[in-house]
Amino acid sequence: MVERFIQHIRTKNLLDENNKYLLAISGGADSVCLGQLLFQAGIDFEMAHVNFRLRGEESDGDEAFVRHLGKIWSKTVHVEQVDPEVYKEKNSSTQMIARKIRYEWFRKLAKERGLEAILTAHHFEDQLETIMLNLLRGTGIEGVFGMAERKEELIRPLLPFHKIELENYLIERAQPWRMDSSNEKSDYKRNFLRNEVFPLILEKFPSGLESMDQSFHRIKDTGKAFFQLYGQWKKEHVQFEGENQYLPMRILEGLHSKSSMLYYWLRDYGFNTADVEDLLKALEEGHSGKVFQSDGYFLNLDREYIILSKNDFEWEPVELLSEDIAMEFKFGHYDILQMSGKDPLDKDPWNAMLDKDKLSFPLILRKWELGDKFMPLGMKKEKKISDFLIDLKIPMVEKRKIAVLESNGEIVWVVGHRISDRFKCSKESNRILYFKRRFP
Repeated sequence: MVERFIQHIRTKNLLDENNKYLLAISGGADSVCLGQLLFQAGIDFEMAHVNFRLRGEESDGDEAFVRHLGKIWSKTVHVEQVDPEVYKEKNSSTQMIARKIRYEWFRKLAKERGLEAILTAHHFEDQLETIMLNLLRGTGIEGVFGMAERKEELIRPLLPFHKIELENYLIERAQPWRMDSSNEKSDYKRNFLRNEVFPLILEKFPSGLESMDQSFHRIKDTGKAFFQLYGQWKKEHVQFEGENQYLPMRILEGLHSKSSMLYYWLRDYGFNTADVEDLLKALEEGHSGKVFQSDGYFLNLDREYIILSKNDFEWEPVELLSEDIAMEFKFGHYDILQMSGKDPLDKDPWNAMLDKDKLSFPLILRKWELGDKFMPLGMKKEKKISDFLIDLKIPMVEKRKIAVLESNGEIVWVVGHRISDRFKCSKESNRILYFKRRFP
């Protein structure tokens, strides 16, 4: 087995005899076997053991055993003891808390000691358990990828080896290991697969696990081909403009994998499978203007495009008093000037000249809302701002940025577009309030 192990790590270029590693060791058969194989292969390592103190004397016995192995192998042993109270303080399962503590400490220790990587003893059956759990959670194609042999600072050199091989190797060498009594319980999902499901599969299908592994490898290859195709599709069709992304709706016509393409495009922005299904339904029903929202992003169906944009338009309303000489909000910095009626008019829609005598203070600068109405300059009747923006063909992603200036509940100015006819300046205007945009 040592020869197979050496051949595997050399073929996959996983470990280097000139480097030193950190072996994560519990004292169980898997990690003890990995330690033995590393020792026999001449790979240098230090040992890291976490005593979670959840099994009383059994946990302390594991620690003592690992320290003893360190003396036999002449390796440095690092031990982290965890206060059981920590499990009560966090809002998560004991298993998840323990995993987080373990890997955070491993990473910190490896960095402090200048070690090349962290070695874990995950084996063939661990990989199958991981893939099965992924599929049961609905992770899709990537679920069958399972654990990588090398990912960042983690290396798993035993993934091709069966657990029975590891135990037989230790038995042949008369090397004892520790038994974790909690592994015999099927309370955890992984233990349930290991103790209940896999034995049933092997009873009916003796080579079932190997057949599953072969199938997963074929699906994995198919998945790699899909992601290559997806990357090309995204590069060709998703257009970037500033922080916004645009996908022409026509691209989805006749595309058999549209659900998958959309999912892998949008998932990194907080959208899930259900969101994609709702999006496709809205497209089929022709709901232009429909908006979907995740924690940090908006997704708009805007005429010919699906637009992905950042949800960074939140800002608090600004209150302006009569004596204020400047205003600032997310999308503009303004000087506020007091002028007489003799000054020339400014027709720039980003600036506003208003009859101050018609205004009631304080003025409120806020985001526009559905239902807002005003009387656009040059018109004699009110119009909904939503309709006004549609007439101007303002893209949905830009509409959310638009602010309005309000006086006593009445819209005075749609900032950047038009003032209200009711507050325009005339020859009779004696006092003018001039909002002049200031550029850095």
